[in-house]
This record gives sequence, C-alpha cells and structure tokens, in this order.
Amino acid sequence: MSETSVPDKDKKAPLGEVLEFMRLLWAVDHGLQSTSKRMESTLGLTGPQRLVLRLVGRFPGITAGRLAQIMHVHPSTLTGVLKRMEKRGLLERKSDPLDGRKALFALTDQGRAMDVPATGTVESAVERVLSRLTRVRLQSAQEALTALAEELGAAEATVDYGQTAVSLPKEENGAALAGESPSATR
Repeated sequence: MSETSVPDKDKKAPLGEVLEFMRLLWAVDHGLQSTSKRMESTLGLTGPQRLVLRLVGRFPGITAGRLAQIMHVHPSTLTGVLKRMEKRGLLERKSDPLDGRKALFALTDQGRAMDVPATGTVESAVERVLSRLTRVRLQSAQEALTALAEELGAAEATVDYGQTAVSLPKEENGAALAGESPSATR
C-alpha cells in the first residue's frame, strides 16, 4: 500500500464496520496493556493482579478455578499471579476443609488496604467512561462485547461466583465480567 493511500489520522478511514471495530478492539487492548504497566510502577500491581485483588475482596474464600472462570483465563495463567501476590503478602491461601486438594484465597490485611478504588487504574478509566454513557448505550456496548466474547469462546451468559451460579440480566453482564458489582456501574 502506498503512503498516499493510507488515510490521515484526522480523516475517517473507510475501513467498514468489521475492520473499524477490530481496530478499536486493538486500541482497547493496547490501552489495557499500557495502563497495566503504568499501574505496576505506580501501585505495585498490574491490571490482572488488581482485578484478582478486587475479586478476592468481593469473594473471600474463592478458589483459583473460580477466579479463572470469572476472569476467562486458564487456571495455569492465574497460578503465577496468585503466587506473586501471596509472596507479596496480599493474599493468603488456605486448604479447603471439604477438599484438601483445593486452595481457598482471601485478602490479608495488606491486601484489604489495597482493595479500594484508586486513580490511574483500568477500573477508574472504565468507571469514568461508564458514567458518561446512557443506559441504552451501555447496554448496547455490553451486548456487543458479550456476543463477541461468546463467539470467540471466552464468555458465557451465566457467571459462576463462589458456590452459586448467577444468571445476570444482559445489562449487568459486562459489569460482572469486569469484576465490578452490577450496582457499581450505575
């Protein structure tokens, strides 16, 4: 492709709906990665570590398997995150009294001190954006992202928290998948 055929930043690229949507997804992914790195240097936690911290804070005694399901990651991906957070004194691991093969995770005092809203995080950026959207626009965005996640095999309409499977209304699905309580998005 010649340089003259590449659209200027200021002009809308005639990419079509699919490529434009994919371009925006990559921009979000890049933003998540950049913010995660910044969070690590300012807060001492990456984006995924902070999400684990916030989820364990909401669901004390959660298993690694449940965390992996909520976050839509393979349990082996989460193992290193959990070990690093344990080593830093943010999480404590206890054996499940009903099944000694399973570990249950809870926040330590140090972890609880960090389980609060903080500026400069992915979650604060999401909160600012959600506060500017109408209910209809938010619902539409959540429906599109949920459908795409399902098409890619990464999400289900039923989110399993702790011991209970919770079927969330569509407008609350994205909030639950993002690790926020549904009421936090309102």
